[in-house]
Amino acid sequence: MGQKVNPVGFRVGVMEPWKSRWYATKKEFKALLFEDHRVRSFVKTKYRSAAIPKVEIERTRDEVKIILFTARPGVIIGRKGQEVDRLQGELQDLLGRRVNLKVEEVGRPELQAQLVAEDICDQLSKRASFRRTIKRSMETTMDAGAKGVKIQLSGRLGGAEMSRCEKAMSGSVPLSTLRAKIDYGFCEAPTPQGNIGVQVWVNQGTYEESGDAADAQEGQASKKPKRAYKR
Repeated sequence: MGQKVNPVGFRVGVMEPWKSRWYATKKEFKALLFEDHRVRSFVKTKYRSAAIPKVEIERTRDEVKIILFTARPGVIIGRKGQEVDRLQGELQDLLGRRVNLKVEEVGRPELQAQLVAEDICDQLSKRASFRRTIKRSMETTMDAGAKGVKIQLSGRLGGAEMSRCEKAMSGSVPLSTLRAKIDYGFCEAPTPQGNIGVQVWVNQGTYEESGDAADAQEGQASKKPKRAYKR
């Protein structure tokens, strides 16, 4: 039976860049890996409402550069940049090193699989109908310009006594095609009957197409350029 592989990890080093970019000796590697995990967990827990699909980390000898990709940069930056200064101080206390924090806005959050999964989890936690939630999420993602989307829910759906798995797919999602830009997201929705696992695959097009927007033509700027906030 075929084994399931994370489509992002499958493409890392071939088509996708690493989300942590640094070098360490064998002795230091474990400690720095745990540090990266602590940073991502801290940011995702503290700013759950900021819709953060990914966090990239770069390390130099002098500092740690952390790039936050978010659909709501105003939540992290705060009024007059007060919130981002506070976050930078907290990260420096957590790591014990100088932190260079950068916030980048995600152009189309409907195409980010992690954000789609978190939105489904929020709806399921509020006891929404899982079939209606899946259908609405798929329509929103396809309308945003996705080539295909696949959603899978596992658990005691609808409060059923026995857990089961429900799948829904629209468009094309070629998981084994390395040229296809497949984004993957996972989230767990806490319910009174137990947790429901949500997996989302989104086909954003191919890597040959423009990076910022799948429908942008070669030689033209994307419709909504990214805004970068550097502290």
